[in-house]
Amino acid sequence: MTEATMTEATTHTLEVPGAVLTYDVREKESTAKPPLLLIGLPMGAAGYGSLVGYVTDRMVITYDPRGSERSRRTDNSTKPSLEEHADDLHRLITELGIRPVDLFGSSGGAVSGLALVAHHPEDVRTLVAHEPPIADVLPDRKEALDAVMDIYQTYQRSGFGPAMGKFIGIVSYKGPIPADFADQPQPDPAMFGMPTEDDGSRDDVMFEQTLRQIAQYQLDFDALRAASTRIVIAAGEESEGILASRAAYVIAERLGTEVVLFPGDHGGFMGGEYGQPPGKPAEFAAKLRELLHG
Repeated sequence: MTEATMTEATTHTLEVPGAVLTYDVREKESTAKPPLLLIGLPMGAAGYGSLVGYVTDRMVITYDPRGSERSRRTDNSTKPSLEEHADDLHRLITELGIRPVDLFGSSGGAVSGLALVAHHPEDVRTLVAHEPPIADVLPDRKEALDAVMDIYQTYQRSGFGPAMGKFIGIVSYKGPIPADFADQPQPDPAMFGMPTEDDGSRDDVMFEQTLRQIAQYQLDFDALRAASTRIVIAAGEESEGILASRAAYVIAERLGTEVVLFPGDHGGFMGGEYGQPPGKPAEFAAKLRELLHG
């Protein structure tokens, strides 16, 4: 018997309160496996362009969170909450008409996936939450949250480039965040091809809308422990010591489980999207398939 093939992606939109979401569906013929929903925040569907090529055994859905890439806001809110993102996911799964789904979320997408499971565990069979960067759970939460606030204030004061330099500094820093982190020399954004001139805009999705909400989000651990969903907390093999990886270990411990290691680092599933160094998408997909079959 030959293996059934994936169809080309079809693009759809879904109106939700305050936004119009855009999502893509790649169907697979003759499979009884749950659909796989791949999510990021603020990263959109494009970030999973390489990974989806290696997940060919089931329907795959990718989407752009409200305010990101193709999904536009229709209200005046510039700072949607994690609960709103979770509600968007619930509405999307309801629109698909197939539940429960399997869900893989990385970074902010891992946080919105955890928020979804806390409110709607019936929507998700298995959640793989890869490196949720919640500074609030860390022993050095005050220092980490102060550093995040400094990034936001830098963005408001000086624009995207300087804020991105400080962001790169904190996401790559290994170990507890020191109290004087904001005063330490940070990477020059020009080294990463980032603009250094302030264009005056203050509508960046990450710096204006999501960075602080993700960092200070308070998980409902009681709801997560009681959920029918199988929750897998994951981290990159090459991410040891960075904030997102440290948060993953704390969250796993509080849920009474162990961290599962994936190939690569924080972007191990990527193949060069957004100009990032390529990760290990083939190996990453193999690990994801192994987990979902468990």
